[in-house]
Amino acid sequence: MVTRFVALGDSFTEGVGDPDPSRPNGLRGWADQVAEALAVHEQGLRYANLAIRGRKLDQVVAEQLDPAVAMAPDLVTIYAGANDILRPSVDLDALVARYDDALGRLAATGARLLVWTAFDPGGSAVYRPVRGRFALYNELVREVAEGRGASLVDFWRLRDYRDWRMWDADRMHMSPAGHRRMAVEVLDVLGVPHDLTALELPDASSPTRREAVTADLSWARSHAVPWVQRRLTGRSSGDTVTARRPTLEPVVTRVE
Repeated sequence: MVTRFVALGDSFTEGVGDPDPSRPNGLRGWADQVAEALAVHEQGLRYANLAIRGRKLDQVVAEQLDPAVAMAPDLVTIYAGANDILRPSVDLDALVARYDDALGRLAATGARLLVWTAFDPGGSAVYRPVRGRFALYNELVREVAEGRGASLVDFWRLRDYRDWRMWDADRMHMSPAGHRRMAVEVLDVLGVPHDLTALELPDASSPTRREAVTADLSWARSHAVPWVQRRLTGRSSGDTVTARRPTLEPVVTRVE
């Protein structure tokens, strides 16, 4: 039985890529969908989402861990480290050792703990050069998850995400279909019965080489260049963003 669900992390958990103007930060995301499915079985469920886009692992730990522990959750999800992996240099062993310490604190609450590996960037020309770094991070995360008794969503092995229709136009965050697919996976890993089904994907396009190059240039101008500029200036997309659900609140279930 889950009565207090707390979600920690970065843009992945905040819900970036799944817009909903009626919700805080204008987002829904997989975590909201999981909370709503859980609430079908537990009417008294309360849910907090502390995730903020752009946060690196140490920021997630420094800003979100103590508030999460204070809420005495019985289910905690945490996805962190992807923003660290994409930095020019990172010590993965040290990074995951700090992650392990954080997972230990969360596990000590007695809550069920769920974590993720990072996705497989092999299908992306932009991210493919750091694929080996992702793979090593994932092996380390699998090891610490097992050691902490955490449930694991192995994002790396979810081949659906090789389809770019599962990703937002920025090619960095999941699309609404991607968030729905993730909600289904989380509920299945948790063993929670649910009625969620995959969203219908738009028809796949077959652009010409010229169209593909034009699309790549547009993406670079709109998304890649601003991302690099933020890295170079020490800014983050989350600098002016606050947590969507900073305290435990009742969940309103919605009909799909």
